[in-house]
Amino acid sequence: MADPIISVRDLVVSYGGRRVLDGVNLDIQQGEVLALLGGSGSGKSTMLRHIIGLERPDSGRICVQGVDINNCSARELKALRRDMGVSFQGSALFSSMTVEENVQLPLRELTSLADPVIEIMTYIKLAAVGLGDAGKLFPQELSGGMKKRAAVARATALDPEILIFDEPSAGLDPIVAAELDELILFLKRAFHMTVLIVTHEMASAFRIADRVAMLYKGSLIAVEDKESFRASNDPRIRQFLDRIPERIAESESVQRRIRELAGVTGATE
Repeated sequence: MADPIISVRDLVVSYGGRRVLDGVNLDIQQGEVLALLGGSGSGKSTMLRHIIGLERPDSGRICVQGVDINNCSARELKALRRDMGVSFQGSALFSSMTVEENVQLPLRELTSLADPVIEIMTYIKLAAVGLGDAGKLFPQELSGGMKKRAAVARATALDPEILIFDEPSAGLDPIVAAELDELILFLKRAFHMTVLIVTHEMASAFRIADRVAMLYKGSLIAVEDKESFRASNDPRIRQFLDRIPERIAESESVQRRIRELAGVTGATE
């Protein structure tokens, strides 16, 4: 197997004395779609920030395209970030700019391309996400799904090898979410991108991911193909998949443990 495009080794991150990521190890292969799952507070967004290089961990190592992002020069880190497109949960579009100006921003800030070239590239990116006629609109004039698509167009403006999504389907109705899923698959096929998605949406994860990883209280408890993950008997995974509230899961666990200690078998709850 080829070297992973993203490699995380023994990643430890703490905030205020609380360990948010506890020795996480994860490899992401070039060209795959990996869905990162987990409940609220499990460390998903923290892991994204460290993969992008926005924060430094307490310990551990993150390599992107073979470069240790916490032990490289500022120039190397800048080059790596140019090869990573990020679509944020809330789209993060600048409300004072039109859609096309939002997409043009990384091209103007990070390249020396002439204006006509930037305008052509912007139209191509918007057309690819189905917004070829929406360039002159402002973000507040867009629907939720259109904002997500505009954010994807901006994330792909520099033709990155790695595309990162933070909750891409959040706040979208099922039909629009399915359309966004198809867009992500199209980008993977058309541009051979590696895609990392943080999501709570199981339907989306199983539709588009090649593999599924799950964080639980800061630890990575599974990295499997989606069929194996769906069939898992791990109680923490089943709780997540079957949508069992924490208090019920804890109650069942406590009662089961009491029966074990008492030597009771076959008792009803």
